This record gives sequence, structure tokens and C-alpha cells, in this order.
Amino acid sequence: MIQITDLEPFLSEVADVEHTIRGLRPHRLPAWLRKQFPDAQLLAMEAQPSGVLLTFRSEATAVALTLQPTRLSFAGLSRPRGQVELSIDGEPVASSVLTGGDLAETDLRTGATSVMTGDPHTAAFAHLPARDKVIELWLPHNESVELMALQADAPIRREPDDRAVWLHHGSSISHGSNAVGPTAIWPAVAARAAGVRLRNLGFGGSALLDPFVARAMADMPADIISVKVGINIVNLDVMRRRAFTAALHGFLDTIRGGHPDAPLLVVTPIYCGIHEDTPGPGAIDPASLGTDQVRFIATGTRGDTALGRLTLQVVREAIAEVVEHRADPGLHLVDGLTLYGLADADELPLPDGLHPDTAAHDLIGRRFAPTLAGIMASAHVTRGRPQAGISSL
Repeated sequence: MIQITDLEPFLSEVADVEHTIRGLRPHRLPAWLRKQFPDAQLLAMEAQPSGVLLTFRSEATAVALTLQPTRLSFAGLSRPRGQVELSIDGEPVASSVLTGGDLAETDLRTGATSVMTGDPHTAAFAHLPARDKVIELWLPHNESVELMALQADAPIRREPDDRAVWLHHGSSISHGSNAVGPTAIWPAVAARAAGVRLRNLGFGGSALLDPFVARAMADMPADIISVKVGINIVNLDVMRRRAFTAALHGFLDTIRGGHPDAPLLVVTPIYCGIHEDTPGPGAIDPASLGTDQVRFIATGTRGDTALGRLTLQVVREAIAEVVEHRADPGLHLVDGLTLYGLADADELPLPDGLHPDTAAHDLIGRRFAPTLAGIMASAHVTRGRPQAGISSL
């Protein structure tokens, strides 16, 4: 077996790679941003490599990736482990569920966190077709990792990817919460169906129209961009309607500073019954602690929107107004209820009241793909990655 420890040349869809004692830790946000705003929640989420992958061409019939995972958990709650998934020529064919690794476990009743260390995990894949092929190893979307070494029974080489780049920002739903694996999150499903490269900036609990995230997006290569916001604004109760409207305008202004001509989609929230007409903050239902399924609730007062408090219904109205008032022919509104609405919630309910399961992720991705492909076609976006940026201005 050939062993490769310098894996950085094969990593894609990352903003930065940190060299640790144990290996390489991919980051989805740049170092300057992490230093400027070291928020614990955002740092934990951006370090989980949702949409990040190792890509190479090889005739190998066996490959193995050794990595040190770190997972976040809560005492008394069972959460599925992350997975490394292998795709051949763009199609997922195998997965390896993580074992071992480090664990940071928080007791929701006391707020105390304990840290335990464990052994590395090796994701081994054998009996691959004995032909020249593009192999992708999708890193887990829900655990951070340090990449240690890749083994293959044949040489590997870098594989250029000239597909159009779709840059997407959203909440934990875009991050992939409750999906079984990294290729099953709805943005990955949509990207595969539309034939584009996904650059995923979905961050659990952190789609808050932060100006520095927009700045980072303005500096990232992209051919088409989407922003899916609303649910975190509501369930963290961080804004009123006046502030939300201005913040969304500013977020879009900053992105446009780096991507003046790229198609830009603004996606409203999908259906979420607990927050449709009830403001946040959201919280874990105490009655669900210690059960097989934790659930979320809204703690605001139903219908309390007169003074500008936000519900998902109010957010959708405000987003539609922002898109309507901007003189931007490349700006497009996508109604999240067409991706997952009330009827879908009856058929595929959100298991925890907030996040879709794997089947619902697949539904959302398959419904979004034609919109993505159609807007690209109308804007004549086919391939290439024009370099954008405002940091040098």
C-alpha cells in the first residue's frame, strides 16, 4: 500500500487547513474570521467539514483514510456517529461509520462539559473497480476531524474540477442535521443532481446574517450563490423585523461586492410548525430529555408580532420585500415552502420538531436542484470559477 500524509493538495471546498500535532484539520471559514470572532458555537460548526472532501484519480481497488474525529454530544442523548462516504465518478457507493475519536460531552442540566480522548478511526474501502476513476472521500458533516494519512494500493493524482461552484450559506438544516451521512444532506443531493460543486457554509445555530460571513463569501470563488436564512434568527430571538430587514440588505450588499454578476438566490425558511406563528427563543423540550428523541419547542407567545418580533411567517414576508425592493436582476427569491411545506411535514415530519430526517433532506435537495440548474442555464453559467474578492479593495 502507498501511504500519503500530505493530504492538503487533495482537499477541496475548504477555506483554511490547520496543521495540528495529529494531522490536518480542515476549516470552512478563514483564519482571520475565526480570530476576529471566536464564538464557540460558530467555531465548533465551521470545523465540522460539511461538504468538504478529498478528491483524486486512481486505479486503486482499496483505499483507507485514517483520521482523528472529535464529536460533540449531550449527556443522556444518543446521537448517530458521523460517516466517511466514498463516491466513484460522482456516485456514492460506500460509507464507513466513525468509531473512537475524542468526545466533548455536555450535561444540559448543569452546563458542564467533559472531554474524553479516543483512538483514531480508519475508513477502509476495498473491492473498488479496477479501472481509472475519480474517487471522492466525503468527510463527516457532523464531527470535526484531523486527517492523518491516506493509503491506496495504486498511485493517486490530483483531479481538476471545472464544474461550476455553488456557494451556499444556511443554518443547521443546510449543515445537514439529522441526515445520515455527508452525501445525504440536502445541499449535496441538490449539487449532485444539478451537476455542480458544492461549497457548503451551512452552520448549525449560526446563520445569523453575520457581516463577516458575508465578507468571507465575497472573497470565495463562486459561480452561483444562495443564502437560506430565517430559522436561526427566529429560534435565537436575536432581531426584530426592522433590524432583520436592514441586516439582510447589508449581507447581500457585501456578497455583491465580491460577486457583482453571479446569480444570487435568497431562500426563505422551510416549514417548521413550532415557529410558524410563534417567536423564539427556541429551547429543548425538558419533557424529551432522557427519551429516545429530543425535541425542540418555541418559548415565545403565539402571534406576538405587533412590536416586530419574528416568526417564520414574518421572516418570509420580510425576505420577499427585500428581494422586491432591490434593483438586482440577478437576485432570485426561492420560497422554502415549495421545498418542504405543511403537507410534507405531515408525510415526513421533523423528528425533533426542527430538523429534517434523511428522507426529507433528499426531498428538499431534489426539489431545489431544478431551480439551481434552471437559474444557471438562464444566466449561461456552465463551468469555471471566476476569482472574486473585495479584500484587496
